[in-house]
Amino acid sequence: MYTLTPETRHDYHEVEALFDLCFAPGREALSSYRLRDGIAAVAGLGHVARDPDNVLAGAIRYWPVTVGGSDVLLLGPVAVHPTRQGEGLAGALIRESLGVAVLRGWTRVMLVGDQPYYGRFGFVKLEHVEMPPPTNPERVLGQALVPGAWDGVTGRVTRWAGPAY
Repeated sequence: MYTLTPETRHDYHEVEALFDLCFAPGREALSSYRLRDGIAAVAGLGHVARDPDNVLAGAIRYWPVTVGGSDVLLLGPVAVHPTRQGEGLAGALIRESLGVAVLRGWTRVMLVGDQPYYGRFGFVKLEHVEMPPPTNPERVLGQALVPGAWDGVTGRVTRWAGPAY
């Protein structure tokens, strides 16, 4: 049994260590990290999963970006400790945090990932949204959190220039 809670500042270093463990060295050189550089994660949307002994088992974060002048959530990273994978924890983190995003008024979310995996959570390929290179366009996925939220939203994904979230 895991407890999912919003990430707090006290979780930060432990979450970063989990991301380092789960992702290849140089993860911060990816285009999605360049979009996040110097921008704060969206407060209240990042979640952690802890076991009954309070050991961190998984985490997820979101960042604000812009696509064609529209506000968009960029999901990621999401990670589950290698000893806890296969238990549905990533899915629980995704579903819980997206539910909070809807309650906070977000209408669309995107990520860079594998369609076969993220498709089960409602993500589809975004045909007219371009991540900065060298991102593979086949891996640019999105989900409308309210019907029609991606209608007419096209263009390049750019760094957030709005107010802090």
